[in-house]
Amino acid sequence: MLDWLNHFYEHKFSEYAEFIGILLGTFVVGYSFSKIFRRFILKSTVIMQNDPTNYQFLRHFLAAVIYIVGISLAIYSVPSMRTIANSMLAGAGILAVAVGFASQQTLSNIISGIFIVIFKPFRVNDRLKIRDTLNGIVEDITLRHTVIRDFENRRIIVPNTLMGNEIIINSDFEDDRICNWLEIQLEHGTDINHAKDILEKAAVAHPLALDNRTDEEMDESSPTVKVRIVQINPVGISIRAWIWTANSAKGFELKCDLYEIIYKKFNEEGISFSKLNQSLNALKENT
Repeated sequence: MLDWLNHFYEHKFSEYAEFIGILLGTFVVGYSFSKIFRRFILKSTVIMQNDPTNYQFLRHFLAAVIYIVGISLAIYSVPSMRTIANSMLAGAGILAVAVGFASQQTLSNIISGIFIVIFKPFRVNDRLKIRDTLNGIVEDITLRHTVIRDFENRRIIVPNTLMGNEIIINSDFEDDRICNWLEIQLEHGTDINHAKDILEKAAVAHPLALDNRTDEEMDESSPTVKVRIVQINPVGISIRAWIWTANSAKGFELKCDLYEIIYKKFNEEGISFSKLNQSLNALKENT
C-alpha cells in the first residue's frame, strides 16, 4: 500500500498538480489580462480620445487565445491525457466537420464581429437606432455579440450576424452634428410672426445651439435658426424650427430646455397652443 502511494505521489500526483497549476495560472493570467487591458482602454479613451472599438475586440480575442493555449498546455502536461489528445487529433478531420456544422452560427458571429471592427458601421459609444424600437449606446463588441445599453440602463444583447445585416441609424457616424426638429402647434388666429420670433430667439440664445450656416448663407444674412410653418389643419398651425447641436445627446437636452422656455414665454405673451383633444372631439361631433 505504501509503495503504491509513493508511486502515485512521485508520478501521478506531480502530473496532476502540474495540470491543476497550469489551469489555475491560465485563469489568473486571462482574468488579470482582461482587467488590465480594460483599464488601459478606459484610460486611453478618456485621455487620448482614442476609438475603443478595436481595443475592445482585441481584448476579447487575446483573452480567448490565452485560455485556449493554457488549457491545451494543461492537457498536454498529463501523459494519459496527451494520448487522448493525440487520438483526437488523428480524427481531427471528422471532428472539424462535426464542429463546423455545430458552430456555424458562432463562427458567423465571429466573422461578422471582425467585419464590424474593420469596416466600422458603428463604434463603441455610438448611439444607434435599430428596427425603430431599439435605441441605445454601443457598450461593447465581443467575439459573438454586440452589447447595447439603452436609455433605461438595460443591456440589449444582439448577435453580430444580426448587427451586420440590420439597417441601423447611427447618430454618431462620421459627423456627430445633428439637426433637431422642434415643432409646436398653435391655435388658429395666433400672431405667427411673433411666435416664430420668440422661438427663433430662444433657440439662438441656447448655449448648445450651433451656427451651421454656410459662408454664402452668412453673406446673405440668413437666420441662424430657420422657423417655418409646416402645416395648417383644422386642429391648428404647426411651426417648426431646425436647430443644430454637436450630437444627439446635446440635441435632446436642448429640446427639453426649449420646450420649457417656450411654454413659459408663450404663456407670458398670451400665445395659446392648439387644444388638440377639444378640436378632435368637435370634428367627431360635426361628422
